Amino acid sequence: MHAVRFTAKGPDAMEQAHGEDGVAEGPDGLFGATAERMFSEVWSRPVLTGRDRRLLLVGLLVGQGMDDALERHLDTALRSGELTPAELRETVVFLTLYAGWPRAARLSAQVERLICRTARA
Repeated sequence: MHAVRFTAKGPDAMEQAHGEDGVAEGPDGLFGATAERMFSEVWSRPVLTGRDRRLLLVGLLVGQGMDDALERHLDTALRSGELTPAELRETVVFLTLYAGWPRAARLSAQVERLICRTARA
């Protein structure tokens, strides 16, 4: 098996998605190989926008209760301008019916903390 090498798209797309390029580990480990595929091939495909992918991922993370990863994606979406505070709040309303009130309440609290933190920065 030969080492996976990051392409120009991989780290750039990862930085857009996560706010960091993730190359500190290097491309040879599990994370590096996964990141290369995910961000070089999947996040870089032209049919869906980064915003579309972010909304899909937020819904999935809420449904799975993956609050730590969700926090990172909400923060990146807000800081990058992919989603506005109003759009994040509307996402909470929409997901409440599908993910359930307890998960939506946690999401709402995360969104409000991020909006406040970003407004102060």
